[in-house]
Amino acid sequence: MTVHGAWTRAAKGAMLLGADGELRPTIFAEMSALAVSTGAINLGQGFPDEDGPDEVLEAARQAISDGVNQYPPGLGLPILRHAIAEHQHRFYGLTVDPEREVLVTAGATEALAATILALTDDGDEVVTFEPFYDSYAAIIGLSRAKLVTVPLRGADFQPDHDELRAAVTDKTRLILINDPHNPTGTIFSQGTLELVVELAHKHDAIIVTDEVYEHLTFGVPHTPIAGLPGARERTVSISSGGKTFSVTGWKIGWITAPAELLQAIIAVKQYLTFVSGAPFQPAIAVGLALPDSYFAEVAATLEGKCAVLSEGLRSAGFTVSRPRGGYFVLADAAPLGFPDADDACRSLPELAGVVGVPVTAFVRPERRADYASLIRFAFCKKVEVLERASAQLAGLKR
Repeated sequence: MTVHGAWTRAAKGAMLLGADGELRPTIFAEMSALAVSTGAINLGQGFPDEDGPDEVLEAARQAISDGVNQYPPGLGLPILRHAIAEHQHRFYGLTVDPEREVLVTAGATEALAATILALTDDGDEVVTFEPFYDSYAAIIGLSRAKLVTVPLRGADFQPDHDELRAAVTDKTRLILINDPHNPTGTIFSQGTLELVVELAHKHDAIIVTDEVYEHLTFGVPHTPIAGLPGARERTVSISSGGKTFSVTGWKIGWITAPAELLQAIIAVKQYLTFVSGAPFQPAIAVGLALPDSYFAEVAATLEGKCAVLSEGLRSAGFTVSRPRGGYFVLADAAPLGFPDADDACRSLPELAGVVGVPVTAFVRPERRADYASLIRFAFCKKVEVLERASAQLAGLKR
């Protein structure tokens, strides 16, 4: 297979091809460029505009000064692997062996890529919920597996259990869960998580769970699927420090998984980045050991920001969902006369000086109609930025 063929397949998976078969920039790149060219407030991409806790930042500076600047071990620095294991036990009661069951990665995206590439073969099926984080389809496309989706429906964006049962078959190799979920902000019910475990056992599938927003939930504690009865031995859990500690540019993620599964993932990961972020690894270890009050405060602060932007969007005339976690809120632009969110997002920078991302960027073409007028806005910004965006959006109401 040629390099061009690999990238073309990935692009098809991620829906980046135009009608003429040419590669196109993602909607995220397009919207961010539009924000720069128009001077609009960028609520399209999920990155904070404030730094994380001083203790974590200072630990990175100290690591650089101490000479932690060369290749770390392939599995990651022991100080971080042990901190990850301690974190899993502290928050979820999970016992993880830091020497055999923890792998540090270049963010959660590399963790996902290494996992999917390692654990799927040609023709295997990967079941996930739709809308889905855009890189899922691209990685699945590279792996030659088949993407199978279950739509999230209703105001609370939950899956229909009969549709989930129908989607998971003996061809299913992975069930990929993003919880808390991007872009909807939903948290899956206990019943849904238990059904995933049941179906994984029935069809001998592996569960892969993307939990990067695990500490950013609003009044509802995160339930890792690995902690459910019967799940631990067949679950690959993925998370990162970028969202929790507002250091998304550091790209320090991790995997916890049974040793047999992790060995297969390591075999692929070593040919991706091999290693990354040496001085940031001990800093994230410091973050994971911060007191409970930090984790409670970061979630409460983010929930407050969500309320500010949500109220601003409602005042502007959008119908707004209620996220239960994460960085994003979904707003329906149809009440403002925009039945197509793609058109709305391309118009908003000029009309209101604000950039969002259409939810259609997270769905396959055949499901566009179900989410056609929904826009994802990021609220992980300074309160004054959200207030200014809200004031500018208020001018849309007519």
